[in-house]
Amino acid sequence: MNKVKILIKGYAKKTKTGWLASSTTTLIEDNGKKIIVDPGINKELLFKKLQEEGLSPDDINIVFMTHYHPDHVFLASVFEKAKVFDGDTIYENDQEGSYEKKIPGTNLEVIPTPGHAHEHASLLIKTVKGNVVIAGDVFWWTDDEEQKTGNIEALINKEDPFTKDFQALRESRKKILEIADWVIPGHGKMFKVKKHA
Repeated sequence: MNKVKILIKGYAKKTKTGWLASSTTTLIEDNGKKIIVDPGINKELLFKKLQEEGLSPDDINIVFMTHYHPDHVFLASVFEKAKVFDGDTIYENDQEGSYEKKIPGTNLEVIPTPGHAHEHASLLIKTVKGNVVIAGDVFWWTDDEEQKTGNIEALINKEDPFTKDFQALRESRKKILEIADWVIPGHGKMFKVKKHA
């Protein structure tokens, strides 16, 4: 069965000059492959967390990028032996190919989730705990926000100052909340989806 572990809980803090932010970074083990989702931008922290797992960048087979914001993807290049995927494209060194719906050689389902960014995609992982969706910035919180997840309507309508298309984002949120038992957001803690009775 698939294993999912959050290596780094994403953070986002507003500063006087901008932001201090790096994304949630997740390690998945599936079909004998080690997959990193959104390696982030904090190299020292990423290497420390990999080392704690007994891993080096060369042990990673696949890097999946939910979208192209630098706080999520900047460190993709440290995984020199990995294939790199976005929502529909595979990169292996300078070779580019395409795929649909599942990351080849894995059971990981790719869900298009535009809104925060036009190219945004999320991953569905079936685990013993239920369906886990790594949602990138479909859902995210700043460090000083209370992470309220009990009200589905409030979650669907939560403001996102960086959204490219809020209506598309709302639809992406609805889609995720329908299929997920657990959601791993781009910044903040994993949360359990409260299903309607």
